[in-house]
Amino acid sequence: MNKLELISALKNEAGISKSEAARVVQIFFDSMAEAMARGQRVEIRGLCSFFVKNYKSYIGRNPKTGEKVTIKPKRLPFFKAGKELKERVDY
Repeated sequence: MNKLELISALKNEAGISKSEAARVVQIFFDSMAEAMARGQRVEIRGLCSFFVKNYKSYIGRNPKTGEKVTIKPKRLPFFKAGKELKERVDY
């Protein structure tokens, strides 16, 4: 399911216009992204959680030349499926 399919499903289930459904979906995604950018965890009980992992700087290698390269510290988003979602998928 992509974003347009999600908007369409919301439109049909809630009985609202496509533009209203698109706005709701956009607000939802923007709120999640902003919370994660602030380092907060986003949890949807029974479904999933999103969180940010912090990685320290380390020395890596350029695969082409073998030259040592310093990798900068970074923050990456992660997704963890909830128990209920795991059970629904693995019926």
